[in-house]
Amino acid sequence: MAARQLLRAAPGRGRRGYSSAGAAEFLHRSIVPTMHYQRSLPRLPVPKLEDTVVRYLNAQKPLLNDDQFRKTEELAHAFEKGIGRELHEQLVAQDNQNKHTSYITGPWFDMYLKAREPVVLNFNAFMSFNPDPKPEYNDQLTRATNMTVSAIRFMKTFRAGYLEPEVFHLNPEKSDTELFKKIIRFVPSSVSWFGAYMVNAYPLDMSQYFRLFNSTRVPKLEKDELYTDEKAKHLLVLRNGNFYVFDVIDRDGNMLKPSEIQAHLKYILSDNSPAPAFPLGYLSSENRDTWALLRKNLLENGNEEALQKVDSAVFCLSLDDFPIKDFVHLSHTMLHGDGANRWYDKSFNLIITKDGTAGINFEHSWGDGVAVLRFQNEVFKDSTNSPAISPQSQPASVDSSKAVQKLDFKLNDALKAGITKAKQKFDATVESLSINMIQFQKGGKELLKQKKVSPDGVAQLAFQMAFLRQYNQTVATYESCSTAAFKHGRTETIRPASVHTKKCSEAFVKELSKHSTEELQKLIVECSKYHGRLTREAAMGQGFDRHLFGLRYLALSKGLALPDFYQDPAYARLNHNIISTSTLVSPAVQLGGFGPVVSDGFGLGYQVHDDWIGCNVSSYPTRNGEEFLRCIYKSLEDIFNVLTGKKIGT
Repeated sequence: MAARQLLRAAPGRGRRGYSSAGAAEFLHRSIVPTMHYQRSLPRLPVPKLEDTVVRYLNAQKPLLNDDQFRKTEELAHAFEKGIGRELHEQLVAQDNQNKHTSYITGPWFDMYLKAREPVVLNFNAFMSFNPDPKPEYNDQLTRATNMTVSAIRFMKTFRAGYLEPEVFHLNPEKSDTELFKKIIRFVPSSVSWFGAYMVNAYPLDMSQYFRLFNSTRVPKLEKDELYTDEKAKHLLVLRNGNFYVFDVIDRDGNMLKPSEIQAHLKYILSDNSPAPAFPLGYLSSENRDTWALLRKNLLENGNEEALQKVDSAVFCLSLDDFPIKDFVHLSHTMLHGDGANRWYDKSFNLIITKDGTAGINFEHSWGDGVAVLRFQNEVFKDSTNSPAISPQSQPASVDSSKAVQKLDFKLNDALKAGITKAKQKFDATVESLSINMIQFQKGGKELLKQKKVSPDGVAQLAFQMAFLRQYNQTVATYESCSTAAFKHGRTETIRPASVHTKKCSEAFVKELSKHSTEELQKLIVECSKYHGRLTREAAMGQGFDRHLFGLRYLALSKGLALPDFYQDPAYARLNHNIISTSTLVSPAVQLGGFGPVVSDGFGLGYQVHDDWIGCNVSSYPTRNGEEFLRCIYKSLEDIFNVLTGKKIGT
């Protein structure tokens, strides 16, 4: 979900260079075309097999006893010399024949689209917006109108090629300037990346962005499909489990006036139709094969036109009829909601509650957090700095009853039974999900940087320490890292559990009296350095997880027997990610989160701010998220005390 270090999403830019008469159609007009760098982006490297094996064994070491490690080491080296070498050579040859993409693209899409688990809680993540700084603009209708207008401006800006390219600037004084942009736009796109690289700027892959709009994951037996229809001009609005559509783009391709969008949304908000007895939204929370069969039934029962409207809509705007009570309620609302007022298959649902609290729940197969975060940054900045309407604005006097269509679905007994069963399953799963959170207010990024340690490394060390404190164990841990610096890059895994974090955690948790403050500081620094190395390797496509995944995928696609290496229980354990983590910090985003990726795991979304650290933990009954957070808090407190030379409280 998060763009890390080298790959932080750039903040939204101001709008400029267009007439402000009426509703501006664009956020801004970049002088460098949006996809200017795309052709010349470097390709995601296939790591050397020997490097992958070393990195894999380093990640296994803290999780295994000596006997287990010896067996795993033997299997890894046999794989490296034998079938693994053959597969690696085939993967490299295949990669050389497909220079338009990356070696992970096909396998990664397949991994997502062949998964049969429900997308809600298993794959979809959420990020909630900060409130509008002007309190009166947090009225539901005002905010829904402004955010919808800004989202459409983003779409039009992107499609017109005016959206500023996504670039990570290591030296913004040289590269993030009007002069540089005026020069680089004349450099042919086939070599433009190199021009940016010369001034320490790193353009990021933007190939996922087109799927933000008019896109849906369509359930199919065995493997889903991604569907996009850029010609469609309508918005899908869900309220109280009812589905509404209206055009937001006119015949000439211009955006509807904000006052008209406001009028149509007001009409929907004032519609007192009862909630449907069988809300269709639940179907998108089902097992994918079950949903595929029910969808086939829906189509055969005369719902083709209505489903087409849902699938092709610009995006889904979910209007909830209740205010947010607290951050835990906010997380539950944005992560899963009530099941009736979401369409989890849309590329994203923009959710706005009664009190104007806003968030995004996004389907994950089409893309990653970098694209979604850029969209959120731009929409937040535009809707708060240049709102299309004010709380005093009057809706246009148009006949919304003609413009807004309420979708009607024809349901037979089998479909009604399918919806009822989906609702029961959804309710039971959601009922079992716990979400807990903490804010550690005793320090953050600034203090950690003063002490010359990695803020992210310290957060991850605290998670390791906490799990050891709670469960007396070191377990497989996943940290998401974007590889958007490469053409069609997706993500790579950072493996934060290491021999360094294990040694440091044991010193703090089990042997505190045996170590001086200086020794503990040294252990923290070692963890930080090693974590920094893992992060750099992952961001540069030099992790091991995607490489091993690609080799396994290749073996299975060729009908080969699964190599012994992959049948090692230690391989399965490493990929059973009990602690799954992802981070982001953005001026637009209040918090983010996701479900545990395994039934006995934790889903841990966290943010390291300048002077505080926030953690949002989801879990099922097999794990105690509240206690885990208490242990994280204690671990952070201990680490900060040691770094500042204070005595640790027991």
